[in-house]
Amino acid sequence: LPSPISCCLTQPVTPELLVSPSSQDGDLGSECPEDRGNWTGRLDFLLSCIGYCVGLGNVWRFPYRAYTNGGGAFLVPYFIMLAICGIPIFFMELSLGQFSSLGPLAVWKISPLFKGVGMGTILIVSLVAIYYNMIIAYVLFYLFASLTSDLPWQHCGNWWNTELCLDHHVLKAGNTTFPVNITNTVSPSEEYWSRYVLHIQGSSGIGDPGRIRWNLCLCLLLSWTIVYLCILKGVKSSGKVVYFTATFPYLILMMLLIRGVTLDGAWKGIRFYLTPQFDHLLSSKVWIEAALQIFYSLGVGFGGLLTFASYNTFHQNIYRDTFIVTLGNAITSILAGFAIFSVLGYMSQELGVPVNQVAKAGPGLAFVVYPQAMTMLPLSPFWSFLFFFMLLTLGLDSQFAFMETIVTAVTDEFPYYLRPKKASFSAAICIVLFLMGLILTTEGGMYWLVLLDDYSAGFGLMVVVITTCLVVTRVYGMKRFCRDIHMMLGFKPGPYFRACWMLLSPATMMALLVYNIVKYQPSEYGSYRFPAWAEVLGILMGVLSCLMIPVGMLVAVLQEEGTLWERVQQASRATLDWGPSLQENRTGMYVASLAGSQSPKPLMVHMRRYGGITSYENTAIEVDREIEEEEESMM
Repeated sequence: LPSPISCCLTQPVTPELLVSPSSQDGDLGSECPEDRGNWTGRLDFLLSCIGYCVGLGNVWRFPYRAYTNGGGAFLVPYFIMLAICGIPIFFMELSLGQFSSLGPLAVWKISPLFKGVGMGTILIVSLVAIYYNMIIAYVLFYLFASLTSDLPWQHCGNWWNTELCLDHHVLKAGNTTFPVNITNTVSPSEEYWSRYVLHIQGSSGIGDPGRIRWNLCLCLLLSWTIVYLCILKGVKSSGKVVYFTATFPYLILMMLLIRGVTLDGAWKGIRFYLTPQFDHLLSSKVWIEAALQIFYSLGVGFGGLLTFASYNTFHQNIYRDTFIVTLGNAITSILAGFAIFSVLGYMSQELGVPVNQVAKAGPGLAFVVYPQAMTMLPLSPFWSFLFFFMLLTLGLDSQFAFMETIVTAVTDEFPYYLRPKKASFSAAICIVLFLMGLILTTEGGMYWLVLLDDYSAGFGLMVVVITTCLVVTRVYGMKRFCRDIHMMLGFKPGPYFRACWMLLSPATMMALLVYNIVKYQPSEYGSYRFPAWAEVLGILMGVLSCLMIPVGMLVAVLQEEGTLWERVQQASRATLDWGPSLQENRTGMYVASLAGSQSPKPLMVHMRRYGGITSYENTAIEVDREIEEEEESMM
């Protein structure tokens, strides 16, 4: 078949009666929309998903969560929660994206009444993209600082250090007897992070941001520039970058792991990390922590998975890819724990303190504890550079997904105007988010980053995922959704997936939501407690994404006609052009939107239109038979 673009250029085209925003066969009285694009190879999609899911959280959150929640015993609830709500929701998102070839906004043709869910998703992703790129900017700062023969956070005596600074190198050189009381001291790496990189002493709190740190501002600009250049041509460019950014972290992780386990005291840290404490399994907190780790680690609800799958070919085996990515993500988290805790074990032995006194999570691990551990190794700048380069590649993959989600969602809504200008539109989005992130480069920027981290993707994200699950299974219908997957993959999801989608997954996420609300704790950073107005602002960030759902409902109802109940019913039904974007894939009930499809035998119409049966002819025949049987039973 000739390409849609060449058809538009060579001859006038009579538009079909029904044309979806992503359709490439009609012109609606204007020029033909630019091709949406696809992955250039199957590995592009798989590596993009791996890079998206395997991020900073695998390195700085999972190991800490594991050791504080029962060590090796934590793996039991972790894998159970992976099976209950991780894998099923992951597969659901991929299925929605691949079946429709639409982004997180346009995909709600499945039920226009709930298009606000897509709007909430875009709001959440935009807020996360702002602060996530700031973390990448910190990583770049440390990466450049590692390009030296003597790491700047190795010793005290710099202008940013205080009298509380304790240099373990000096203690070792002076043959000081260990253990040393370090409770009232500060490590050089901690003061480097807080007093030099952040210069947080220049701010009294979140209401007093202070001056812009221009070195951080330049790192943030560089970070956004890198992201823009990598998504410049959409998935065609980012799909090639991930061949490096998704695989190279594993090489570095293995190098750090091998180096770590060969250090003195390494097994002390690993034992601390994995020693099972099965009594913890009786605590509901451990199960909730496991579910939260799965929920955020796989990145469900952010729209990235749906966006990536929307660029697949219609029959891509996402069932297989789901298990590869989810299980690979879990194994990576466990390996990262070995790499981190082996070094922490060595560090605790060097300092003569228990492992739990040096173990931290989040930025404290990445920018304080691990950099300090690097100074204790021979060739410390080399290992430091490798560590931060690994964090850079881990972070960039996820940021690519966030940006591609935003750009794809909006361009799918306005394909005739934005697709030809996708590069310019992507640049505009990057510039706007960079300007919004400038507050994070100030002396009090860390307070704003913590606020965004705590609230932007909290309960709002859970509401989005729960609503999506309920709409697909209850409003759209489990039977129809399974039939769509059957048409796409050649088989229907088994009882395991159907049970999880109908009951287990939404019930688990509902429990997470209730737990988060009941156990709500105000944000804090070290000893700093956030003022009430900041807490309210944070809560509003979460509430705003939830409010998008009723706002979307109101808009959808107002666009319909009839009584209120009739409007609600009409808006909740899938639109007539919902279904596979390419007409050659519209078999069964979806062939009804093809010209001349009034025939009672949709598959025959499809064959006449395209001159033969597709490779999935048996599936199409089965779907047709199912529809006929249902119609007969209803009569």
